[in-house]
Amino acid sequence: MRNAADRRTGRVLGAIVCAVLGLAAADRLDAQRGNAPPAARPSPRAAAPIDLTGYWVSIVTQDWRWRMVTPARGDYRGVPTTAEARTVADAWDPAADEAAGQACRSYGAPAIMSVPGRVRIGWEDDSTLKVEADAGMQMRLLRFGNRPSGAAPSWQGDSAAEWQFSRGNVPLVLRPALRAARDEPSPPSRSGSLKVVTTNLRPGYLRKNGVPYSGNAILTEYWELFKRSNGEQWLTITSLVEDPQYLREPRLIAIPFKKEPDGAKWDPTSCSARW
Repeated sequence: MRNAADRRTGRVLGAIVCAVLGLAAADRLDAQRGNAPPAARPSPRAAAPIDLTGYWVSIVTQDWRWRMVTPARGDYRGVPTTAEARTVADAWDPAADEAAGQACRSYGAPAIMSVPGRVRIGWEDDSTLKVEADAGMQMRLLRFGNRPSGAAPSWQGDSAAEWQFSRGNVPLVLRPALRAARDEPSPPSRSGSLKVVTTNLRPGYLRKNGVPYSGNAILTEYWELFKRSNGEQWLTITSLVEDPQYLREPRLIAIPFKKEPDGAKWDPTSCSARW
């Protein structure tokens, strides 16, 4: 009886050992085939292909007459406006905007990066880039992971960010604008870029003189870093605004910035309806 029991025990132990060895072999085979359990995904901050943090000053090489000086009422050249947009722009009244507490209408996300001044970029947390503009003392939060704020429409709206790890992801229509924005021969960094899509906007102005965008406007941006031959680091933001109500076609501009060594020239100023 004892021998029979020993044999049964041996068979059970043998089956257990075989099962364990089989599972171990299967795990090794899965690992070899690339079927191992996925590792934890790094945070957007840890995975960043480029470093956007620091202080940046805008370089006004394009649209100087509309960016450095407040255009006259009715001057909406260069913007593919609809008839309705021209009617709104022709009625621009900065005193009325001031009285209504809307002096920041030209400092919303579709316009703020083209307002001359400086921006300060840093990480709010591991999944949120914070972009502060000294012009109008505005702040944008670029949230990775498509995390809506749940807030009411605002000047800066909700910005969904994602890293682009290949420059081939930039639509062909945007590449001429990227080339036009550069004044240096060295090729751009190909390590990656940042794509930002902003919605949930409060209606505002594309230009200081009342050229409007609606609350349904969609802003898509591509942020890319470049290094010039003299060692300067430049940031180009290619901006595409879509708004069927006020734009006949998407408005495409490229806005360059140059990195500064520190915040010594940081100069926050309040919104102005007149300048």
